[in-house]
Amino acid sequence: MEFVAIDVLSDRAGYDRLIKLGVRRVPIVARGEKYVFGQDLEAVAAFVGLPGTDHTPLPPDVLVPRWTSILAAAQRYVRQFPTGRLDERAIQNRDRSIRILSHHTFRVAEAFLECATDGVEYSMGLADQMPPDGSCTTGDEIARYGGGVVVRLQEWWNTTADGSCSRIIPTFYGPQTLHELLERSTWHSAQHVRQLMFVLERCGVVPDRPLSPDDLAGLPLPQRLFE
Repeated sequence: MEFVAIDVLSDRAGYDRLIKLGVRRVPIVARGEKYVFGQDLEAVAAFVGLPGTDHTPLPPDVLVPRWTSILAAAQRYVRQFPTGRLDERAIQNRDRSIRILSHHTFRVAEAFLECATDGVEYSMGLADQMPPDGSCTTGDEIARYGGGVVVRLQEWWNTTADGSCSRIIPTFYGPQTLHELLERSTWHSAQHVRQLMFVLERCGVVPDRPLSPDDLAGLPLPQRLFE
């Protein structure tokens, strides 16, 4: 059976199919009435009949410094946005502002920490929580919020007794090791930082010290900026 990518943002039929499946979260891979969430790449490979992705995740002691470096880049970029443009849409066909995209980039890391330190389930929408009313209204405020998250991430790593991140945690797409969630959260933030660089350039601003291929090497990022 053929697998087809469906754009649920601009294709009404694709959106209706998603709703019919009873799914409220993308990405998914669907075949008939069966589907798997795209967050688990090994599950996707098994679903489409492949032996595996042949991807070896970076170890935690590489991922954490990589992630903090990527989040530090996000702090630089969000400070570069003119305040008057933060409420513009990041992309035309999705109702998400530059401000919310910037906040979400750091919220991904905060959600990971809630799972790693507080035993919170990685539920659907956990990383999508909005900033409190009246907060994160300027680039500097968002960057300072992000800086606090980075400090907490570093403190967690410096004090964790589970350096292999082998503990199993519950997520909305099935049980995962903490290592798997760490990798996914790292590339999730990285994808949004790539998007922030793109949007900055669209605003006529050159990103301060753009991420390099070395910064992203080994992360299973989508090829396109907006997937």
